[in-house]
Amino acid sequence: MYPSDIRKKLSSNGVVLGTSMFTREAHVAQVIYNAGPDWVWIDQEHSPWGTESLGTICVQGRSTGVAPVVRVQWNDPGEIKKAYDTGAVGVMVPQVDNPDEAKLAVRYGKYPPVGERGIAPFFAMLMGLDQDEIIATANSETLLILQMESSESYEKLDDTLSIDGFEVICVGPTDLSASLGIPGKIHHPKVENIMIDVAERIKGTGKHLMTTFGDPEVARRWIREGYKMMNVSSPLQLGIEGMTKVFLELREEFS
Repeated sequence: MYPSDIRKKLSSNGVVLGTSMFTREAHVAQVIYNAGPDWVWIDQEHSPWGTESLGTICVQGRSTGVAPVVRVQWNDPGEIKKAYDTGAVGVMVPQVDNPDEAKLAVRYGKYPPVGERGIAPFFAMLMGLDQDEIIATANSETLLILQMESSESYEKLDDTLSIDGFEVICVGPTDLSASLGIPGKIHHPKVENIMIDVAERIKGTGKHLMTTFGDPEVARRWIREGYKMMNVSSPLQLGIEGMTKVFLELREEFS
């Protein structure tokens, strides 16, 4: 589907639910898409796979009406460009610690005149789309997600939020806990207090808030706190039927 409706969903202030795409096998990926997420988290930062592994997975997501979000390895122009060109609706950039790094992500992630991303949307050919339409609409159609994962990024949050050109802040509780000296303790008051404060400070900025939790009940709690773009567990953990059930229940509660 082009254009993706993910930004419209975010702007409506409803819950926007994702889950982890644990596979690079196209048939399994399609089953995950059919479970009903609004988007999926395709991790290239910690997984063993490279760009070639994405294959048609992003195109499949778009064709199913699901927004594929690729977390790249680093704030790198080549990584970001290739993720979008394979069909990603969203690109997530890890470890964005300050406004200067945020500005780089915008430069790498947006077409001119907003940024400097090179123009060659490879996925257009696979979907039978007009390349000129994609070039004209990409900056308003795609998502650029910056991860806030350190004490430095929290301290400089207001300055980062003032930068134009990105749409979502993703608080990464695990790396944040490590930065705070309590690695892995994602439910520690230090982490939770920061997450609550971020939810307050982002209001009125025009940016959206995202995070990720494996336990659907914990995810439910943070949706209530304002994390409307929520990555919930994985079909590998909950199964396809379990994942579908979680999506239905959360949408019923937060619609």
